[in-house]
Amino acid sequence: MNGRPEHEFIVVGSGAGGGPLAANLAKAGFTVLLLEAGEDDADDYNCQVPCFHAFASEDERLRWDFFVRHYESDERQRRDPKFVPARGGVLYPRAGTLGGCTVHNAMITLYPHNSDWDHIAELTGDPSWQSERMRGYFERLEKCEYQRLRELADRLLGVDPSRHGFDGWLTTNVADPNMVFPDSQLRQLIGDSVRAAMRELDLPLEEALEDAITALDPNDWRLVQRSAEGIRQTPLATHGGRRIGPREYLRQVERAHPDRLHIRTGALATRVLLDENQRALGVEYRVGRKLYRAAAGHASDQGAGEVMQAYASREVILAGGAFNSPQLLMLSGIGPKDHLASRGIPVRVDLPGVGQNLQDRYEIGVVNRVKADFGLLKDATFDAPAAGAAPDPVFAQWLAGKGVYTTNGAVISVITRAARSRPEPDLFLFGLAGLFKGYFPGYSKLFREHKDYFTWGILKAHTNNTAGQVTLRSSDPLEVPQIDFRYFDEGNDASGDDLESVVHGIELARRMTRGVRSLIEAEELPGEALQTRDELRQFVKDNAWGHHASCTNRMGPAGDRMAVVDSSFRVYGIRGLRVVDASVFPRIPGFFIVTPTYMISEKASDVIAADARR
Repeated sequence: MNGRPEHEFIVVGSGAGGGPLAANLAKAGFTVLLLEAGEDDADDYNCQVPCFHAFASEDERLRWDFFVRHYESDERQRRDPKFVPARGGVLYPRAGTLGGCTVHNAMITLYPHNSDWDHIAELTGDPSWQSERMRGYFERLEKCEYQRLRELADRLLGVDPSRHGFDGWLTTNVADPNMVFPDSQLRQLIGDSVRAAMRELDLPLEEALEDAITALDPNDWRLVQRSAEGIRQTPLATHGGRRIGPREYLRQVERAHPDRLHIRTGALATRVLLDENQRALGVEYRVGRKLYRAAAGHASDQGAGEVMQAYASREVILAGGAFNSPQLLMLSGIGPKDHLASRGIPVRVDLPGVGQNLQDRYEIGVVNRVKADFGLLKDATFDAPAAGAAPDPVFAQWLAGKGVYTTNGAVISVITRAARSRPEPDLFLFGLAGLFKGYFPGYSKLFREHKDYFTWGILKAHTNNTAGQVTLRSSDPLEVPQIDFRYFDEGNDASGDDLESVVHGIELARRMTRGVRSLIEAEELPGEALQTRDELRQFVKDNAWGHHASCTNRMGPAGDRMAVVDSSFRVYGIRGLRVVDASVFPRIPGFFIVTPTYMISEKASDVIAADARR
């Protein structure tokens, strides 16, 4: 293992953590090799059109299908209609492609709570994590396009109360609210829901006035500082009506600095190369398309791929996400010693926290069938035109940067608390003109087939359950790990607050649509037959899902035996090795995982560059 390093840094994974980090290090003057297991397949309309994000998640070229367990109990797991017995679990879509899951996510760019950062600062004793300082990373990465007039006014006045960023690499926008006006049914449904939500939230007058001043912007610093509740717009990572993200940023930096940033796709990392002094030297990887067994159309006929090695003169940085980063650490001999020994892997560092502490949101849908198709979707085929064919009228609007295809489908959002005693808002409800009841093979086709559904998506943040885990099935690096979330009472939320919060969200969604019952043919999920709290609790246990897996390489102080990385992202016990992705959070932050992950990527860029220059 004495190969000559060709790069200063190797970054494994090109998603929300690794993509911006690799680009930033190259811009800072360092040579970087970025290894991505997938190809650069996000160049078609499924990934470019925001409203097609569900189809992107089932795109054969780029999808990685994990099948996870919500419950260890087979009896309980089989109660979930999304369970696929042949695969032993419930579909958890991931993306193996340049840009990772940012090429198929719903693009929601929502700032986390200040308490998320202050908790890390307190836990680690590192003041650089304090929320006031962390806001600077959001300002640096964002290029806000929906508050340009306010930006000009604030700059003229020499003030910056919103603390948006206007010069970063990630462009943010909000949907044009005027697009729903021609659809009288949807307009009435939204209007009545807004009025009902305002009654339910019962905000003080001064808060309602401040919401109006900030244009219902959840990322405005004034609302962030007071953990505000209310009706909100939903900022999206789009530009000109098209998806934007790390993939575009990487290609931009690669064009500007081809001598510094080298992107190698079709390169599945299989282990970190370590010397006898417990230092990371580089990465072993296999070359080939769809080698990993989560990949749709896994290329079993190609064998295991050609084994190659790459070496770094400075550091190796893992950014494979909450499932793959702990897997790669364990394959390299870094993890719980008894588990590694049971898989025949020589132990290099006993880190019992690797793969533990798995966390996620809980999500559920209240699905209503309305009496007529939404006019907004009348001409929408949710397909790109075939070669030589005319586009549908909605696609033609999208080509001009307008219309419903420029959105992710959400038409209203509500942020609130499930209980007044909660220190932070913990429920995010979004109204979606479509049929959505979770992830299962073929779920995306429901959006094409049904234009007469309105779904309230309910997302429970700040979950208490930390009992999930990621473990190895074997020492085979092509094998998908075992993923057990241990939902609700199988987990360690002894109070049951998570379950009660989700049930509260269902009840709130029902109250918000009570005033438009004349428009609704039937509530199909949970269904009118389920009314009592016990009935709704069982419905949630049987049907809930998530898609923000995190926290499996938790950050913590040196004295914390379950900590995997320190406050500078360094893996304990190994020199020259860091992890920068959603797996490092000690507890799941905010509502949507992607924005805080972008922020820690920006922070890691500074920390790593500063260490290198020293």
